[in-house]
Amino acid sequence: MHEITEYMFTAIRGYYEKGNIVLKEKPPVDTKTEVIVTFLTEDNAPITQPRRKPGGLSGKVTLPDNFNEPLEDMRDYQ
Repeated sequence: MHEITEYMFTAIRGYYEKGNIVLKEKPPVDTKTEVIVTFLTEDNAPITQPRRKPGGLSGKVTLPDNFNEPLEDMRDYQ
């Protein structure tokens, strides 16, 4: 049987400098606690999205002739 452990996840802002992590606010714990550190780096690469071509899906999407007809499953409720 496996023991289930519950964790409390709390995010706190801080920064990393010269081998040290400096927290900008007080953590919600006072005892030795396991932590996960995530580094947020700036990505200066421009975000580019491909331009959409008007009518690009023309001929690729079709609707059945009975599209606006009531659904068979809903006939009992009408």
